[in-house]
Amino acid sequence: MALDLTDFIAGLPKVELHVHHVGSAAPQTVARLAERYAGDTSVPADPALLAEYFTFTDFAHFIKVYLSVVDLIRDAEDVATLTYDIGAGLAAQSVRYAEVTLSPYSHITRGIPAEAYCEAVEDARRRAARDHGVELRWCFDIPGPPPWMTAADVTLDVALKQRPDGLISFGLGGPEAGVSREQFAGHFAAARAAGLHSVPHAGESTGPQTVWDAVRHLGAERIGHGIAAARDPELMAHLREHDIALEVCPTSNVCTRSVPSLAEHPLPALVAAGVPVTINSDDPPMFSTTLNREYQVAADLLGLDERGVAGLARQAVRYSFLDDAGKSAILAEIDAYVAGSGWVQALTDQN
Repeated sequence: MALDLTDFIAGLPKVELHVHHVGSAAPQTVARLAERYAGDTSVPADPALLAEYFTFTDFAHFIKVYLSVVDLIRDAEDVATLTYDIGAGLAAQSVRYAEVTLSPYSHITRGIPAEAYCEAVEDARRRAARDHGVELRWCFDIPGPPPWMTAADVTLDVALKQRPDGLISFGLGGPEAGVSREQFAGHFAAARAAGLHSVPHAGESTGPQTVWDAVRHLGAERIGHGIAAARDPELMAHLREHDIALEVCPTSNVCTRSVPSLAEHPLPALVAAGVPVTINSDDPPMFSTTLNREYQVAADLLGLDERGVAGLARQAVRYSFLDDAGKSAILAEIDAYVAGSGWVQALTDQN
């Protein structure tokens, strides 16, 4: 029997722990919004031109393009439509649960009231669960670029005062270079005191020190990206010993020029050092990828067969912020899928 890993991954129950809200807008959605706001945006309204528009020269250019797409989300209806479509798209990839990174500040400053924003994402979350069987949860993220402290203050205020039912974590995104993690220590302390998990970005476009700072000053429980840890054996040992997982997004790292190529991606070094990792898609349409494709990329980089890929899916579940019952249900579903799909028997027959 010729095993098709692509088909196996497509049907494998999965969770997604690092995917951005606006960054998940499908090309058709982006084009429709660009047409709606034609004359007041640099984003092309032709879906065929978006691939070129989403070709990034460096991380700073990626941020610039990303913010131009953020600017297309101008009312609560846009927010709800985008969010629901994200849920439907994830469900189509056999994703059962996703922690989606939202940046409410970016939309509040563009005129959407905080309460309306939170109501829109919650409405979409409930409808996606009802219609597609996918559970969405939120990470409220401090976005860049400046004014950083204003963004941090507003993000924390919305998180604590609105506290939508789906909110489970607090994050930090945007450019890393020249942006001290320590300056956000108070915001993360307040979020953690309110019961939110800490999941800042760090060590994507900068070095290992940013990861150290996220752990020491922000109480990071997982690290968004964190691939620079591969340059620091002491840091890798710390992540391993303290069970702090990295949310690795291979294709994203290449597209933002944080890594020269997939062949040079540090994922194998991180895994070899025992650092816990999860596989994620980040801003999939912008990087012409999907979560399923990222699992294929990871399988190629790590030399994994179906058992190994299923192991990655299980690991993502374990490092999610689902409750124990939720984790057990998805893990059981993964085990049933592997046992019932014939892959295990086929592998046994080959050996």
